[in-house]
Amino acid sequence: MRLEQAYPEIRFRWRSRNWWARLSRMPPECEHLETDGAWMATFIPDTLYLRGKASVRRRPVRPEVSLCLTCLRCEMEKELRHFSGRVIAFEPDSAEFTQYFFLGSGEFSAAGLQPEVANAISRRLDQPMDACASCDRPATWLWFPRDEVPSLDDVSRIAMARAETLCSVHGSQKLLESFARTPDANLFYVNVPYGESGAYVWI
Repeated sequence: MRLEQAYPEIRFRWRSRNWWARLSRMPPECEHLETDGAWMATFIPDTLYLRGKASVRRRPVRPEVSLCLTCLRCEMEKELRHFSGRVIAFEPDSAEFTQYFFLGSGEFSAAGLQPEVANAISRRLDQPMDACASCDRPATWLWFPRDEVPSLDDVSRIAMARAETLCSVHGSQKLLESFARTPDANLFYVNVPYGESGAYVWI
């Protein structure tokens, strides 16, 4: 898919699209990164990496790009608001995270999650959800704040922690607000949801 077709609302730096950039395999960069590169993320929306190997999860496949926070929020909000499946999302550690990505519910183990962690997340995905805590729409998201689940290795906290039940609109807001609370970031991988359910995790 062509860049303009995939991201019609984003303007990209021409220097990141010339022959040298392509030869160097550098992804196109939004124009805002030319003057402010304190916050950037590599957005690979339709691809999942399973133990380092790329695997397409949505078609048509949009190209990999580097985006500032504003452009990333714009692109992700469009996707997250309209995703009808169930989502568990963990607030990342703003001082340490370098990737934030979605794993479909059937791929936790293939992606390298420990069996106990995968089982705990799966059980939380299966639990009943009531109305959104911020409106009267049905909840499809479980949002886990950092103070409830500080580490994704803590199986007992994942199993027992209090989570906010949210609709897709307010769930996406929570996720993107957590990005905005990080003043400086260089995320190597961010994607969007696919399938019927899954979890946003960070490393």
